[in-house]
Amino acid sequence: MIIEFNMINNITSLIDAGGFVIWVLLALSIVLWSLLFERYLFFWFDYPKLKNTILNQWQKRVDKNTWYSEKIRELLIAEANLNLNKSMLLIKSLIGLCPMLGLIGTVTGMIHVFDVMTYLDSNNARAMASGISMATIPTMAGMVIAISGIYFNVRLSSRIRYEIHSLSDQLTID
Repeated sequence: MIIEFNMINNITSLIDAGGFVIWVLLALSIVLWSLLFERYLFFWFDYPKLKNTILNQWQKRVDKNTWYSEKIRELLIAEANLNLNKSMLLIKSLIGLCPMLGLIGTVTGMIHVFDVMTYLDSNNARAMASGISMATIPTMAGMVIAISGIYFNVRLSSRIRYEIHSLSDQLTID
């Protein structure tokens, strides 16, 4: 119980030391991880149903080698592609936004350091420490969020490419 309280206290002090940008990054990371989690849930639960529906629609077709059937095949693949790529552009945008917000935190922290240096003695390290932490913590947080998001985004993107390729192979033209 004491360890959990100390951990929560340490996280709270880290967030407070990072300034307002950390709160924005926290909200952004919650949105990003919610979208990533939703995509994984889609792959585990909804996509198999969608894939079976598409394959059943294709198997019920009598003519599979006409121009119309080729266009229907393309439509089915495009529908799967659209469903698979849902929210991926937003995920990529949020990943790109995280380091930029971290840099905003760096700039605001450095402004705080310069303000302290202006009003206090420039050799006062304690006075500058809060501004330096305000400058480094958001940058670190933005980079950690972005790097971990990139990892899962790459995994999702490769899975999407695999599933589209697999589906197009399964929708054979007789």
